Amino acid sequence: MASKEVIAKKEAEVKDLAEHLKGAKLILLVDYRGTNVEEDTKLRRSLREANAISKITKNNIIKRALELNGEAGLDSVLEGPTALVSANEDYLAPLKVAYKFSKEHENYKIKGGMIDGKVMSVEEIITLAKLPSREELLSKLAGSLLQTISKVAVAIDQVRIKKEAEA
Repeated sequence: MASKEVIAKKEAEVKDLAEHLKGAKLILLVDYRGTNVEEDTKLRRSLREANAISKITKNNIIKRALELNGEAGLDSVLEGPTALVSANEDYLAPLKVAYKFSKEHENYKIKGGMIDGKVMSVEEIITLAKLPSREELLSKLAGSLLQTISKVAVAIDQVRIKKEAEA
């Protein structure tokens, strides 16, 4: 039987994690089995640059922290070694980092997660990760607007040239 000290320590760990996860925009559960220290260090650095963290925590602690926040939809993926990736600001940048890492390292697998409080399947998460970033979408929009404006300007200039030729 666990001592009261150990139980109190685990309860505090659950409360701390629950508090951290309460405001998280992204909660991602991944299987990190087979990832070496060098690869993990690179991943953590990339996640920090994307304002996210990666933490290896016992499944029971994660499960209890999620339950404390009223979330129970991820219980089925909490099996085997699990790393927790979380972000409190933007969810897309860290999601893209984790997805890219999983594409480059076949042993790093996304198991499931939550985005803005909604439980998402692996397929939904991967679909979101494949979307272009906000900057890419804005530059595509700007490019298409510029192309349209250029066509209008050419058409107006052709009308001007035709009018001058008639006069």
